[in-house]
Amino acid sequence: MNATKTSQWKTLDRLVEINSHWVKLIAEHLENTEGKVIEYWRVERADSVVILTIQNEKLLFPVPMYRPGIAETTLDFPGGRVPAGETPAAAVPAIIKRELGVTESAIARIRPLNAIGWAINSSFSNQKIYGFVAELHHEATVNPEHIGAAYSVEPAGIRDLLKHLTCLQCRALLLEWQSHDFS
Repeated sequence: MNATKTSQWKTLDRLVEINSHWVKLIAEHLENTEGKVIEYWRVERADSVVILTIQNEKLLFPVPMYRPGIAETTLDFPGGRVPAGETPAAAVPAIIKRELGVTESAIARIRPLNAIGWAINSSFSNQKIYGFVAELHHEATVNPEHIGAAYSVEPAGIRDLLKHLTCLQCRALLLEWQSHDFS
């Protein structure tokens, strides 16, 4: 097969569709490019935003949250779903307020890390992730009860952070941030 040729699989029928506020689960019969019929399950989800929040040369993390998918509490950057009809950038201030308790006026600057969304798991889901860096004003007050951890943006701090950060999306965006030159 020619690697540059794009090929579409044909949807033959939909077996199941289950809708909830969080996810749509779909089972379909698909015909691949070789003519083989495959039962395939996938999900449709709203896109997500993950925000590296920096104040006074420290990356700020909300209090770790329980993650039912892995049955553990994890350290994650602030993040959440993009509400319907909203852009990823527009969702950033509300997510920071919810997760770190700071108002939009505390945010000095918001910068995108990736201009187009990255597929989280393209074989299984349509969901994309958008990364942002939000710099808080130096003098902005952040309630310590909302802070689960803070790591220096210096190389030693990043190395220490990578020992504790198990979220693949968070790690990918942290490494992407390190490769950017925002000057």
